[in-house]
Amino acid sequence: MSVIEAKNLTKVYNPDTVPVNALQGVDLTIEKGEFTAIVGPSGSGKTTLLNIIGGLDRPSDGVIRVDGEEIANLTDNQLIDFRQKKIGFVFQSYNLIPVLTVAENTEFVMLLQKRPKAERDKRVAELLESVGLSEKKNVRPSQLSGGQQQRVAVARALAPKPAFILADEPTANLDSASASNLLDIMEKLNREEGITFVFSTHDSRVIDRAKRVVTLVDGKIGTDVVQH
Repeated sequence: MSVIEAKNLTKVYNPDTVPVNALQGVDLTIEKGEFTAIVGPSGSGKTTLLNIIGGLDRPSDGVIRVDGEEIANLTDNQLIDFRQKKIGFVFQSYNLIPVLTVAENTEFVMLLQKRPKAERDKRVAELLESVGLSEKKNVRPSQLSGGQQQRVAVARALAPKPAFILADEPTANLDSASASNLLDIMEKLNREEGITFVFSTHDSRVIDRAKRVVTLVDGKIGTDVVQH
């Protein structure tokens, strides 16, 4: 089952002045349960592709279908609702809310969705156990290491049970031990729960663990290799 389908995806910035062709006819399918890294040099189109898949940007042309829905046709409000339900985001900079505790950060999206408290509490407890942070549930982000903050970000991304997780350079700010620990957790979630992960990364530590590596060059798919 495909969770992401991109067909002839094109993105042109500044079309009326100095056009920049960020994506040029990208075709990409991600199946449920994949652990895929999208790699390429700066300016290759990785971030643009991730932003379009995540509904944070719209294509100039082509089709982007996420969990069976053509998202380029959605209104802004529909897109916000769709992202909350279907896509989990993990960013390089963690993007945790500093005044909230670990538990509150984890449940935040579910709160926006008006999920019942009992359901939120149960889900938060399960997720914090899965990322090894149950004992930190009442701590604020400033009291955590970078690796721990990123694990909270993973728990928060998983909270609404999305179709997949988009992780944009998730290990970039982490030391080797923290990066390894984070990737161990992600691999376990992928292996045991079938959670789909799509990474945008320069990090060889992520690339070495990926089951599939898709290379972007000048806005086009270069190589697409299944490994391990």
